[in-house]
Amino acid sequence: MQRNYFSILFFIRRTRLLKNGEAPIGLRITVNGQRAEMQIKRSVAEERWNASKGCVTGKDRKALELNQYLESVRTKIYQIHRELLQDGKPITALTIIQKFNGEGESPKMLLEVFREHNKKYRELIDRDYVKGTVLRYERTVRYLEEMLQSQYNLKDIPLKELNHEFVLNFEHFVKVQKGCAQNAAVKYLKNLKKITRLALVNKWITDDPFSEIRFHQTQSNRDFLTEEELNAIINKKFDIPRLETIRDIFVFCVFTFVALIKPILIINELQTYNRGIGNDLETICLHHFA
Repeated sequence: MQRNYFSILFFIRRTRLLKNGEAPIGLRITVNGQRAEMQIKRSVAEERWNASKGCVTGKDRKALELNQYLESVRTKIYQIHRELLQDGKPITALTIIQKFNGEGESPKMLLEVFREHNKKYRELIDRDYVKGTVLRYERTVRYLEEMLQSQYNLKDIPLKELNHEFVLNFEHFVKVQKGCAQNAAVKYLKNLKKITRLALVNKWITDDPFSEIRFHQTQSNRDFLTEEELNAIINKKFDIPRLETIRDIFVFCVFTFVALIKPILIINELQTYNRGIGNDLETICLHHFA
């Protein structure tokens, strides 16, 4: 396989000074002797440019921020070169610049990808996922859509534009606008994180917006039911037979000290063998745990 000789050079255009007197900074990429150049939308005073090192001199805030940006551009260019190499695609200086600028590609959009993810999940209800999980993902999309419209005036947003600030804004939105407590907010953030992880795996984005975010859930201390509350559940009249069955299972577990998961497993077993769940459910459970 032919080896690609590849180099990056930052330079300034001293003959094309801007109105503020600074020189625009350019980027030159060379692959196998073929060059391509682009502007990086940054400028610097001529006397502060170190041509041999391709960076700004000085340790003030402006110099540090500009050098940090130059380094981020360099890192992204190297990453694009590496991805093209790994994918076995032709590598030219122009191809790298076009890929850096996102030319010739339709960016993957957050809500578009999220809805496609939810569509696949909905098709797997009662196979791999329960309906509640799918509804929670769909609710996350609605909340994201509302936030984008109210705070960004957008119908959707490219995945590559998601950052740390966007994640924090979404957390604030679900807590303040939707009244979510800490643990509920974390669930919505985890749903969003699953989509960004999917984007990272597919190389739709290169930076993880959750890289510096840690989830913190608070411990919930639930009180026991009082006798009055339990009696209210027992005497509650339901119009839907399914809810009555659920109530009966719960009451059975309360009085027999059986974990709720065990009757659920029995029900799944009955359904597997096409046996119905009738009024003898309590007898079946008692026989099982006798």
